[in-house]
Amino acid sequence: MIAQLRGTLGDKRPNQVLVDVGGVGYLVHVPLSTFYALGDLHSNVTLLIHTQVREDSISLYGFLSSREKHLFELLISASGVGPVLALKILSGMSVDDLVPAVRTGDLARLTRIPGVGRKTAERMVVELCDKLAAMESPGPEPSTTATGGENEVVFALTNLGYDRSVVQRNGGPNEFEADLRASLHRLRNPKARASRTND
Repeated sequence: MIAQLRGTLGDKRPNQVLVDVGGVGYLVHVPLSTFYALGDLHSNVTLLIHTQVREDSISLYGFLSSREKHLFELLISASGVGPVLALKILSGMSVDDLVPAVRTGDLARLTRIPGVGRKTAERMVVELCDKLAAMESPGPEPSTTATGGENEVVFALTNLGYDRSVVQRNGGPNEFEADLRASLHRLRNPKARASRTND
């Protein structure tokens, strides 16, 4: 069972990275929060890994913090939440926002995450509320900067489940992470988006 990978960042995309460990490339699925915090290509990287083994495949899910990995594992323990949806949830809301949203049963906020319907949100609240008690205290959120284009932003957001026509109406700076963060904020907060439009 792979629990950690330490190597060179061979490729970096919003939903997956390639980690070169001694000449062997491992494809690792990551949430946007981990993607933000990674360095430039060919830099050294260490990822905590959750390994999922199935009859026909082995999938690796990587995280920079043990807190986020733990939350991912709690999410996939909830009924109806698989690894792909769990990554979307962690990409659509930070750990510090997600934990209190589940703990307080904030269904309106949870259902704004693409792929999370009301029933799924209710199951998360019922099944994870008590388990998340130990994760209430916030930890530092990693941050970094990298460059990219508007098409990457559109790809990343539509890959998370947002409607392409809505995504393309959101402008932003040229830097990929800054644009992606700003777009996610506006998509999750319709009032803020409307206020910005009226200015």
